[in-house]
Amino acid sequence: MKLQMLGTGSAFAKTFYNNNALVYANGCTLLVDCGITAPAALHALGKTPDDIDALLVTHIHGDHIGGLEEIAFRMRFQYHRKPLLYVPEVLAAPLWENALKGGLYQDELPGLEDYFEIRLMKEGNEYEPIPGLSVEIMQTPHIPNKDSFSLYMNRHLFYSADMRFNSELLHKLVEERGCDTILHDCQFINPGVVHASLDDLLTLPEPIQRRVWLMHYADDQPNFIGKTGLMRFVEQQRLYDESELAEIN
Repeated sequence: MKLQMLGTGSAFAKTFYNNNALVYANGCTLLVDCGITAPAALHALGKTPDDIDALLVTHIHGDHIGGLEEIAFRMRFQYHRKPLLYVPEVLAAPLWENALKGGLYQDELPGLEDYFEIRLMKEGNEYEPIPGLSVEIMQTPHIPNKDSFSLYMNRHLFYSADMRFNSELLHKLVEERGCDTILHDCQFINPGVVHASLDDLLTLPEPIQRRVWLMHYADDQPNFIGKTGLMRFVEQQRLYDESELAEIN
């Protein structure tokens, strides 16, 4: 498996693209979230929507689903195919009714399934969105009363979507499930109301910090280089091998 962040920016970043990721395995590509800037970020890499075999949505915020309308239209009318769309089952209806229906609905195209091959996901199950990549969804706290999910990939890599600080979960993943890689959203402003703040993450013990790569950061990220303890920043559009990410700092 290889991972390439389309972008590493927070929802309001302008220097960085939205925090979305490309995951590669066995010649196939999974797009994890598809924010407002995803089409432009793909273009910057010399890629098109047709290079994507499957998509996965973690929650319904613009920086995670704002580019889906363009992808859906281009896939149907430019590339004439329906990509796989993996979505937690509780998000499928609101993804269409509250986010995409206004732009995508047509009399002859009345639903999400007219644009994508839908694969509903449940917690506790493991899925293979592309060959050689296993994914488990975990509901994690973000906005109160708004469903959001993080991912556990290949039984060792934790990818937070957007989540509040949850030390207990991170300890459990490392100590009980053998997690060696944590890609975690990080905000620099305190308190961390809907995201983990850098100060929150700096309270983690060293054995966990060594596994953490920081993402979903603001445009002032350069001011914090060297101030993140043992944690590292993941760079947008850099291609990382699975083993490289798992190297303990």
